[in-house]
Amino acid sequence: QAQFVESGGDLVQPGGSLTLSCAGAGSSVSAEIMTWHRQAPGKAREWIATLFPGGATFYTDSVKGRFAVSRDAGNNTMYLQLNDLTPEDTATYYCPQHGTTPWGQGTQVTVLS
Repeated sequence: QAQFVESGGDLVQPGGSLTLSCAGAGSSVSAEIMTWHRQAPGKAREWIATLFPGGATFYTDSVKGRFAVSRDAGNNTMYLQLNDLTPEDTATYYCPQHGTTPWGQGTQVTVLS
């Protein structure tokens, strides 16, 4: 069972930045197709980014140009850099391996309004 642990969520002002981390716990962030999703209060989960083992990345339109996925193979950790945050980015962020369940606990990002 793939296991990844999210961290780095915080309370930030609009326009601020955060870096979220996704640490592999017995699973490799480099060998698998990794994704970032988020779920805002009262809304369905939303896919926001995918990172392929070869390094290709894809983003949903609402975060293109503001969010960036990266990976540190040595630390077995994937990152999500969040820039120019808005209150609409408030959500719990998850980093599951593509197509797997269950997901981790997620990390909470709150952008003040």
